[in-house]
Amino acid sequence: MAKSRPTSAETPLMQQHKTIKAKYPDAVLLFRVGDFYETFNEDAVIASRVLGIVLTKRANGAAAHMDLAGFPHHALDTYLHKLVKAGYRVAVCDQLEDPKTAKGVVKRGVTEMVTPGVATHEKLLENKSNNFLAALYLDPAGNGMAFLDISTGEFFIAEGNDEYTDKLLQSFQPAEVIFQRSKQKIFRQLFGSRFYTYALDEWIFTQTYALEILLRQFGTHSLKGFGTEEMRQGIIAAGAALHYLKDTEHAQLQHITALQRIGREDFLWMDRFTIRNLELLQPATENGRCLLDVLDHTVSPMGARLLRRWTVFPLKDAARINERLDLVTFFIAHPDLSQQLLHALKQTGDVERLVSKVPLRKISPREVMQLAKGLQQVAAIQEAGAGADDKGLTALLKQLQPCTPILESILQRLAEDPPVQVNKGGVIREGVNEELDELRKMAHNGKAYLTELQQKEAAATGISSLKIGFNNVFGYYLEVTHAHKEKVPETWIRKQTLTNAERYITPEIKTYEEKITGAEERILALEVRLFEQLLEALQAYITPLQTNAQVLARLDCLLCFAGNARQSDYHRPELDEGRGLEIRAGRHPVIESALPPGEAYVANDLQLDPDTQQIIILTGPNMSGKSALLRQTALITLMAHMGSYVPAAAAKVGLTDRIFTRVGASDNLSGGESTFMVEMNETASIINNITPRSLILLDEIGRGTSTYDGISIAWSIVEYLHDYTPHRPKTLFATHYHELNELENKLDRVRNFHIANREAGNKIIFLRKLAPGGSRHSFGLHVARMAGMPPALLERANALLEQLEDKHLADPAAQKLKKAATRTPEYQLNIFDAHTETFQDIRRLLADIDIDRLTPVEALLKLSEIKGLLK
Repeated sequence: MAKSRPTSAETPLMQQHKTIKAKYPDAVLLFRVGDFYETFNEDAVIASRVLGIVLTKRANGAAAHMDLAGFPHHALDTYLHKLVKAGYRVAVCDQLEDPKTAKGVVKRGVTEMVTPGVATHEKLLENKSNNFLAALYLDPAGNGMAFLDISTGEFFIAEGNDEYTDKLLQSFQPAEVIFQRSKQKIFRQLFGSRFYTYALDEWIFTQTYALEILLRQFGTHSLKGFGTEEMRQGIIAAGAALHYLKDTEHAQLQHITALQRIGREDFLWMDRFTIRNLELLQPATENGRCLLDVLDHTVSPMGARLLRRWTVFPLKDAARINERLDLVTFFIAHPDLSQQLLHALKQTGDVERLVSKVPLRKISPREVMQLAKGLQQVAAIQEAGAGADDKGLTALLKQLQPCTPILESILQRLAEDPPVQVNKGGVIREGVNEELDELRKMAHNGKAYLTELQQKEAAATGISSLKIGFNNVFGYYLEVTHAHKEKVPETWIRKQTLTNAERYITPEIKTYEEKITGAEERILALEVRLFEQLLEALQAYITPLQTNAQVLARLDCLLCFAGNARQSDYHRPELDEGRGLEIRAGRHPVIESALPPGEAYVANDLQLDPDTQQIIILTGPNMSGKSALLRQTALITLMAHMGSYVPAAAAKVGLTDRIFTRVGASDNLSGGESTFMVEMNETASIINNITPRSLILLDEIGRGTSTYDGISIAWSIVEYLHDYTPHRPKTLFATHYHELNELENKLDRVRNFHIANREAGNKIIFLRKLAPGGSRHSFGLHVARMAGMPPALLERANALLEQLEDKHLADPAAQKLKKAATRTPEYQLNIFDAHTETFQDIRRLLADIDIDRLTPVEALLKLSEIKGLLK
């Protein structure tokens, strides 16, 4: 057996790399070597594949070889975001000392760990979206949640069950989620695999440690001032979030100054199904538009991010909603002032994110100047609104702080158009620092200074042929021909004798030489020091600047609402404490925005009232607009609670606390769930969480199973919402089961409506108008004809339809269903009925089931057993 070739000892550089890499084993280590960031071994393979850079091999000592891939240090921003967006954690390892003065291997260390949730680099951030890190403390007694955006300093805390946690994850859409290491399986079971996650050690998730780290961050003795002192699970999650930031080398967090509580009862509740079904943040189709796309005409990134949050967290408090509506009304009535304010807002820049860069020491000179311009606009906004006769606007603008001292300091110190990077020079104005001005004069006007010195010495000594020169041996010198050497003053020092001349130096020349040698380096060092002093002064203004950002964002959103109302003919909704909903000439804002120019949207009136018209059964042809009507009802209600005008001629909206939707059908194949199981899960979630102030929108319930099963389930859901819950929630139920029209005759608060249509010859024209009464046809073949199906296929389908309808009339099951539907109320079809022995057996069987422990397979088996009893 051949002996293995001995490997030589690792080089000192690679030993250093190995030590640092051991501390960050799960990250790609970008290791600064001279002017390059290098990656080695498995990191190099990843970097080469993700970044498309060359993978090479290099000797490590005499025998060992390793993979290597690198890129120039100035290209860090270009490559860093690609690695992070590919799902990798990246540790940036920099040189911590000047290689020129270092003895031995240059000292290095990780200066920043970049992960999706702690990104501050511009290429990793979206201007109109927050970049939240979510920290979860998963606990059987209730989960703690924290959402922190290091790029803005916003920090939210909440507590709740698994469903509420899921809703908040859907609403905040965090870039990264952290939780206890032991809970990885539970997290995947509850929330799936749609998030980038990272697990932390258990010891981090303790109340004592969390409280300590939070109090140290905020410099307070308790969390009472934030209203979160009793939120044990939330505090633990918030502490874990701060720990993670510090663990990823983000120690300077002075911009995280407050903790905001998210109370479940403060906002209109929408579960993640509703947020998805209503297409609030993302369209369902690739080229579609969501509600946010239509509403967002903000002019600042801060306003865009706040509007996104208002969309998923609508208010429930009438006073707060009307405060917003009052300001929107005022702005609509004062278009000139609105334009002035918008003009100023456009020029403020992203104050929120710029301020957050100050403690991180990542703000550039140009960005500091943008902060100053933002402060100038704050003053302009205050001045423009000073004469406004509106208490709401006056109170809002009163919160703005011009921060005059730091504004003046920035304008006095920084050059008018400073560079992006401080090491480019030209950051500080002339006249700020005497030493800097002198160094600049020497560096940029050295020739003129030497000429001036030569003329001065020639005049003083009478040596007309005096010259100034330079060499690398003794620097600058004065050269005197032998004819004049008798005139040389005694203070001059002779350094060299030539054939025809002598060379001298003087104290003045040596002083000048010391100043001019390395002047550029000293200029840069001095500019950096002066800029650092300015950043240090800025630290004291972080809180007022953040307050400005919040006020400006709010102002931007309200002006946006006013602009939308003017542009799209929206009207002010009336909110009251009642439970009804009355919409006159309502429109779908997203569909309306996509109509061709000149085409008007067909508006509809709608009324829901828990006392007289609680449930509307909506039938009509496919593609006629049933789903659009459902969604527009929800969106008008939602927009009213946001404080926005709504797309309707008038809307009277009773305060709503929850909006539930079950719209569309989709399989959850990865979770092993069919369309019907997904449908039933979402519907069960609605049934189990309704309140008297809920708005429920159900579209085609039961279509994921057989016709008779579907009708039975849909029928029973309507009965349950009408008779078996005291809440009487407002409900819109769109269906293709025309049998449900019978319910209007049996249930007092159920009304039939349909989407009108007109048949012209062999064609159908959708009128998209809501009309009383039920529809008896689905017009499926008409829709197939419109889609371009071949005529022969349609003729065959029509013949089959006639056969099936004849068979349906003779089908005993259909007769039984029809008979049950037309019984007197006490014997009507009802899964909750107990008048027969069979139903008593079913009732007992259901009572013995522990729903909390029932698996999906067991549920299906129980359902099969119940069906067996009905035969």
